[in-house]
Amino acid sequence: MTRNKQKRIYGLDLARCIALLGMVLVNFRLAMVESSDRTSGWLFSIITALEGKASALFVILAGIGLGISTTDIDWSAAQKKIFPRAILLFLIGMLNVAIFPADIIHYYAAYFLLGALCLKLPSPLLLLLIPLLSLTSVFLIDTFNFNTGWNWQTLTYSDFWTFHGFMRNLWFNGFHPVLPWLAFLIFGIYLSRLSLNTKRVQRCLLYIGLSAGLLSVLLSSQLTPYLNNHSLGWIFATSPVPPTPFYLIAAGGFATATIGLCLLLYQNFPHVRAINWLIPAGRQTLTLYIFHIILAMGTLEYLGWLYGQSLSRAVLTALIYFFSAVVFANIWAKYFRYGLLESVLAGVSKRI
Repeated sequence: MTRNKQKRIYGLDLARCIALLGMVLVNFRLAMVESSDRTSGWLFSIITALEGKASALFVILAGIGLGISTTDIDWSAAQKKIFPRAILLFLIGMLNVAIFPADIIHYYAAYFLLGALCLKLPSPLLLLLIPLLSLTSVFLIDTFNFNTGWNWQTLTYSDFWTFHGFMRNLWFNGFHPVLPWLAFLIFGIYLSRLSLNTKRVQRCLLYIGLSAGLLSVLLSSQLTPYLNNHSLGWIFATSPVPPTPFYLIAAGGFATATIGLCLLLYQNFPHVRAINWLIPAGRQTLTLYIFHIILAMGTLEYLGWLYGQSLSRAVLTALIYFFSAVVFANIWAKYFRYGLLESVLAGVSKRI
């Protein structure tokens, strides 16, 4: 399997759009609904299943993009290209986290800086790093108190704006800590080296990813009830907090299957209007992600719709935003090559 050439793979844009939808649904639920509200049965189960899955898909896709965009340049040039993007992402994320504590963008800066160091590593070593990161995370969670700094009722982190609190949150027990979430980005770099335009690879991603995800969930459901009374029973859970090895396999598996499915869909149906309608949004995910927090949630706060709302209202609101974002992205794409923030990132990289 060979590396991809510097040619845009539109199936990946479709996958990014799907990831955006998943993250919007989860984030609107976090912002609008009490965490203890389980009154919406099947709807609650669906949104809960998306938690940690859509964001993992985003990070893996970021790793694929990172790998593809630096394929034809040397290691030093890759560092110069990635470093300014990481710094800008950090600044955007820190502004964003002041509004929405579950922000993922500032973590991206750390993923990119560390992932850049791995770009020229051989593929077997990349795959070896993934379980090492997961096992290191397990060791830290078992050794230290994962709940430090957290108020789980309000999902607030008491000392986030202190140096020690910030570093603890970033590396250990934040919403998307470097250990082990960096594993998703590294896996994405590995995937970028495959022949993603070939149907054989696409089918492998779909079938292997789906099998890994389902097997992880099945084993977790069977093992967890028997181990709940043991100190390490939490390791077999597939929820994103804390991020266990079984969670990494489940989220990574379903993300891989989604990527494979999206690649197959675009390759087999490249002229279907519904698919092409989603592509521009997939190319502007950073802008649309920030907009859903600043514009959409800002509007909800003005209307008094944050907190205490029903899950069905949160889902409806998220879907309205998503479809509005898709329309906006298509209009924007008629006049501009990149999204608003994507243009800024591209410009910064070229000037450094």
